[in-house]
Amino acid sequence: MLQDLLIAFGISSAIVILAYWRGALSRSGAVTALIVGTLIFGFGGWEWGVLLGLFFVSSSLLSHFKEEDKRIAAEKFEKGHRRDAGQVLANGGLGSVIAVLSFVFPWAGWFPMFIGIMATVTADTWATELGTLAKKPPRLITNGKEVEVGSSGGVSSVGSAASVSGGLLVGLLAGVMVQDLSLLVAASMGTLGGYAGSTIDSLLGATVQQIYYCEHCKKETERKVHKCGHETRELRGWSWLNNDLVNLIASAAGGIVALAAWRLLS
Repeated sequence: MLQDLLIAFGISSAIVILAYWRGALSRSGAVTALIVGTLIFGFGGWEWGVLLGLFFVSSSLLSHFKEEDKRIAAEKFEKGHRRDAGQVLANGGLGSVIAVLSFVFPWAGWFPMFIGIMATVTADTWATELGTLAKKPPRLITNGKEVEVGSSGGVSSVGSAASVSGGLLVGLLAGVMVQDLSLLVAASMGTLGGYAGSTIDSLLGATVQQIYYCEHCKKETERKVHKCGHETRELRGWSWLNNDLVNLIASAAGGIVALAAWRLLS
């Protein structure tokens, strides 16, 4: 086991150093990513690590795709593409816990849950990064009203397609790597888990996530201090529920949906 953890630490270190050098991680994010990566690779195994890598690499690349075109939408987001410790934990923290549990309490259902978790964070990130490039304005998931690009809870056909694609890719990759797992079942777990988790993320964003308002710019935002430098006021939502916690809750939901799909289809 010690050897596995040392190998996992070495692989994770190489990836984290490169990501930090490329500006994908802050200092706190790099330290947290090293811990998360080591736990997932070391306790889960290489298949788990590959799914984590797929999420991290694809999301990092997409965050820089047409970055200038997404500048206005990015003003609404609580954080930028340089992930800090909170973002890393929101996307990979639950997966690392599942990986440790799979080692301490062996059970066939842990990996399906992990697929759903990774499918959700991938689907949600793809939906955000590509959905903000849609030509038509998004609509609020709760009432269908048009909202500004980047608004919490806003969905679009482009974003939904990206969400399904991200979850499907995670499921397909899992099915290819694990011989005991049917490719069709794995693809279904990734797609259903990812889309369900991403949808729950949007629902929470539209209803109870803490949203602020910048009086200077007359815009809604997830930031306590807007990019313009002015402090914002609370507009709606629960004060303790920020975007990172929304992502964590959504990933848990995606994991549960993927587990249910696995039990039904297997």
